[in-house]
Formats: sequence, structure tokens, C-alpha cells
Amino acid sequence: MKTLNIALVGQPNVGKSMLLNSISNSRLRVGNFSGVTVEKAEVSFVFHGTQITITDLPGTYSLSDYTLDERVTKDFLEHESYDLILNVVDATNLERNLFLTTQLLELNKKMIIALNMMDEAKKEGVCIDDEQLGIILGVPCVKVSAVTKRGIGKLINRCIDLANFNQELSKLIYSDVLEEELQNITSFLSEKKYKHELDHRTLALKLLQENKKTYKQMHDTPIWVELLPILREALSHLYLHYDTKNIDDIFEDERAAFAKGAVVETVSYHKQKSKDITQRVDALLIHKIFGIPIFLFFMWGLFQLTFEIGSIPMEWIDAFFVALGVAAKSIFGNGELGSIIADGAIAGVGAVVLFLPNIMILFFGIALLETTGYMSRVAFLLDGFFHKFGLHGKSFIPLVTGFGCSVPAYMSARTLKNDKDRLITLFIIGFMSCGAKLPVYVLFAGAFFGTENAGNVLFIIYIMGALIGLGAAKFLKIFIFKGKDEPFVMEMPKYRLPSFKLIWHTVFTKSLMYLKKAGTFILSASLLIWFASNYPKNYELQNAYAQKIELTSEVTQQAMLANELNAALLEQSFLGKVGKFTQPFFAPLGFDWKMSVALETGLAAKEIVVSTLGVLYALGAEVDEANDSLIGEIKKNIPLASAVAFVLFVMIYLPCFAASIVFAKESGSYKYLLYLFVFTTIVAWLVAFAGYNLAKLF
Repeated sequence: MKTLNIALVGQPNVGKSMLLNSISNSRLRVGNFSGVTVEKAEVSFVFHGTQITITDLPGTYSLSDYTLDERVTKDFLEHESYDLILNVVDATNLERNLFLTTQLLELNKKMIIALNMMDEAKKEGVCIDDEQLGIILGVPCVKVSAVTKRGIGKLINRCIDLANFNQELSKLIYSDVLEEELQNITSFLSEKKYKHELDHRTLALKLLQENKKTYKQMHDTPIWVELLPILREALSHLYLHYDTKNIDDIFEDERAAFAKGAVVETVSYHKQKSKDITQRVDALLIHKIFGIPIFLFFMWGLFQLTFEIGSIPMEWIDAFFVALGVAAKSIFGNGELGSIIADGAIAGVGAVVLFLPNIMILFFGIALLETTGYMSRVAFLLDGFFHKFGLHGKSFIPLVTGFGCSVPAYMSARTLKNDKDRLITLFIIGFMSCGAKLPVYVLFAGAFFGTENAGNVLFIIYIMGALIGLGAAKFLKIFIFKGKDEPFVMEMPKYRLPSFKLIWHTVFTKSLMYLKKAGTFILSASLLIWFASNYPKNYELQNAYAQKIELTSEVTQQAMLANELNAALLEQSFLGKVGKFTQPFFAPLGFDWKMSVALETGLAAKEIVVSTLGVLYALGAEVDEANDSLIGEIKKNIPLASAVAFVLFVMIYLPCFAASIVFAKESGSYKYLLYLFVFTTIVAWLVAFAGYNLAKLF
């Protein structure tokens, strides 16, 4: 005869004892657990040819060491032999009960959840979607009533079925910050091929939880020396993010947030319940009708601040780099050396640093919304909307992160466990305009719409990119990545006052990454662009124009000849040849060869688009100060329709080189990077073509 040993676990007063009597229809055998005075209740019975033994563990609110009951339950679950856990929860107070459930999920044991007291829940107007809850938690959930014995037979059958199948991994997912540190430790253990009785994720979890037994086991192993710095860095990151060094408090917050998110997704109330402050605020901010307009208003305000406030220090930075370029030429002369330093290095890096204030304001706004807990609400709010486009609700976080930088956005998509959901999200992150594209938008918005309207134009550009991305996601879901949608669960933390220490850390770190790109990769690219735009030299043409200029006494005529010479030299340069070669592809969009070159250099880094345009159009040194600016040159040389198409193309096409490499890593194959290049190029061309022709009409 088959045997089945079940550990019955639950918080106090959830009806475990009554459920046990209802299941067994017999009297309990009562004794004590070995070595302690804690009561041990156990029943044995035969059900459909299976000998079932159920051990009722002491009721406990959590698996900690604070009370004797908790220690007994924890020791039994971690060290004794049993086949599965039967977790009994109070259906009328599901959120509080699921806090213990999250700890049980961490054990990675077979488990089934009994939603007890469903008769009382029905009277209170509580409706639970047990199937959806089971999918979210990764374990079966069965509605039962110990009083009426409803669902008892189904519960026992599910226990027997579960015992006969292989164990599935828990779907317990923590916040992105904690998941990132778990992934780092797990990856290290996997790379070292470390063997342990626990799987690598569970081991990493115990290390982060500062489990004493695990620390003692690993302290004397050779791997400990290499693991310790990784563990210290992970804990430091968690301490900073949560503003506490109490690891128990950190995990309690994580479990509570997961439990709240699961309840929000699966429980509805037919009768009005009293609301706390968080619920009252949520009633407005995640309202079905007003929630999305409120979110859009917040984002519009953020973009207005990004442009209006950011424009003030931009003038100071611009003046500094102009003066620096003049000083460089006075030191190194107007020859090749002075030109490469002033027009290449200083101008290229200056074009990037110029927009640092805008980047910092944008990062600050997004970090502020995240630390207050509002971003999680928006993710929940947009879940139903996202599913219409084939996206998962948790896709919201990497997509919003994409507004800052595509690199961390691609990495944050790891929280999507379903491969198809993750790939769709990865493919459309680039449609969310990253901070590196902001300089291009600000440049063109200021040139064609004026400072007073630039904020509104910027808002429209960002929203348009997001909407096009949603359309692309729907296309990918229907034709490429077909499959069933995964359920959505998002941690729903309480509203908090913003942690300015954490916000500053976020803004400083991301801004530093931005500047590092300017000082290294973008600097090299700017110098390469300078070289490509100045070589090969045509000395015969230069001498011919020099003679013409000498023979002309009029200043205006001399300036015209100098401009003609510069245009001719650029056209014959390496950069000009590349632009002319690809011009037929971009011609239907109204792009000249200069705009084509700027787009192509943007494959290295989007910031280079601005510096490229600066190099290409800042060649007339004789132009007076009122017109000697990049905005003036663009306004003079690029029609409005072509400018619209250019912005639309920048909005969509392949992200920078660094982000592309991260995409290939996160997607699992470089073939997906090739698909991304083809997909984004086609979509960008079609959207830009439509924008170009519409702009010509209107």
C-alpha cells in the first residue's frame, strides 16, 4: 500500500484541528514532539488505497525562532521526512495568512493550500479566484470548509495527485533589487559548479537571510573566500535600498508585498470594507477611470520639468565648452591638432555633457515615483491594458526603466519568468525613449517648436514611442511569440515618504554611467567621426578655393566660397561617402547624406547623433555668433517634414552598442540581436515614412 506523509501547517486560529477531524473522521492521537513539551497531533487513515498520515504542526505566524512553537514547526519542516505540506489559510483574512505561505514556498517542497472557512468568506462577500491564486503561487489551491466539509474529498485527491508528480519550482518572486542579488550569487555558484544538498537559488536565499547553519557549513569550504565579497556587496545594496541593516525586516517587507500583490490579483469583495490610508489613496491613484490620466499627468509634469529646469544649467555648460574649445585652439593652433582637440574631442564630449541636467532630472523623477511605491500601483493599473497588447503586467517595470537607459531595462526583464513574455518585452524596450535619445529630441523640439512648446512636444514624442511599442508587442504576440499569457503578480508596498538617500544613489549612479560613456566610448567615437569627416584631404581643391578667396575682396563672397569649400570637402570625406552610399535607403524619408550619417553613428551611442550633427554642421567658423549654433544650422538645413521623420526614426531604431550586447545576453542568443536590428529598422523606416508624408501635408 502506498503511503503519504503530510505536514499540516498554518497560522493560529485558521481551523487546522477542525479540518484534520473533517478529513480523517477519527479522533486525534495526541503526544509531544521529541525533546520538547509542545503538543503533537497526528492522524492516520486509508483513502482510496493510500495510507495517509497527517502531522498537525503548531500554529505559527512565521518560520522564525522567536517562540518555541515556531522553532518546532521550523525544525520539523527543514529536517524531518514528509511528502508534502498542506498549508491551511483563513479565506477571510488571506493577505495576513499568505505571509507564512511565502516562507513555506522558500522551502521548495511540494505543497498544497487549503482555503479554509469559505462559508464565512461567502457571508462576508469575499470572492477568491483559487485557480489564479494557484497559478501565481505555483501550488494548487482548493476551497474547503471544515465546518460544512465542503471540498474535503477534492482536497485529499489533490494531495494524492500532487505526491505522484514531480515537484515544480516555486513561483515566489521578490522585488527586482533582491532578485538581482539572488541572481548574482546563484550565477557564481553555478559557474563554480558548487555542489550542495540545496539547489543554488535556495542556498543563495539562505545566505542573504544570514542563516547561521548555512554560514557554518560554507565557512570552511574553499569557495567561501571568493563568495564573501559578493555576499557583502549584495547585502550592502539591500541595506541601502531598504534603508535598514535588519535583514529580517527586509524579507518581511518582501513577503508582505508579495502576499498583498497576490491578494489584489485574486480577491474581490461584494461588500464594502473599511479602508486604511493606503486603500483610500489607492482608490484614487489606481482608479479604473482616473488612474491612467493621473499617471499621464505625472509623466507630463516630469517631462516639463526635465526641459524647463534643465535648460538653465545647459546654457552654462554650453558656454563652458565653447570657451574650452576656443582656449584649446589658442594653445594648439588652428591646424590639425587644434581642430581634433576642439572640434573633435571637446565638441563631441560637450554635446553629451550638455544634456546631463536633463538626464539627472528625468532619473530623479522616475526614482521618486519608485521609492514612494507609486510605480508598483501603476504596474497593477496597466496590467489589464498591457494584456490587450500581449504584454505581461510586470513588463511595466523594464519598460519604464527603458525611459532612463536600455541597459538596466534589459536586465530588469529577468523578473519575467516566461520566455515569450520576456522576449516580447526585450524587443520593445527600445521603443521607450532612453535618456540618450533625449538630446536629439530636445535639439529638434527647440529648433522647430520653440522653447515654450518644447516640453509638450517632448511629452508627445515619449508617449508616441510607447504606443508604437505596444503595437509592435501585439504584432510580435500574434505572429512571432505565440503562447498563453502568464498570470501577473506585483508587490504592493505601503506608501512611503521618499528616501532621498536612495534617490540620490540612483541618480548619481546612472548619471555617472552616462558620463563614463561620454569620457570613453563616446569620446573615441567623436574622434573617429572627426577623422572620417576630415579625411581624405583634397589639397588641390583647397588650393583652388584658397586662390579664389584671395582674389575676392568682399567678405560676404569670401564666406560663401569658404562654405562651398567645406561642403565639398565633407562630401568627399569618408563620412560623406558612407552617407551617400546609404542615402537611397533614406531618401524617401527626406534625409540628406548628413542625416543618414548621423543615424548610422547613433548605432554606437545615441548621444553621438547630436555630436555628429555638431561636427557636420559647425564648419562655417566665419558665421556670426547669433547664427553659429547647432539649432540654427539644423533649422536652416533640414525641412520640418524631414525633421519629424528623423525624430521618429531615432525613436525606434536599434539601441546603442552597449545596450545591444546586453540585449543579446538577456535574450539568450545573438540571433535575436539580428532579428531586433531587422525588426526595429523596418518599423522605424515605415513610421518615419508615414510621419514625413503627413508632415508635408499638414
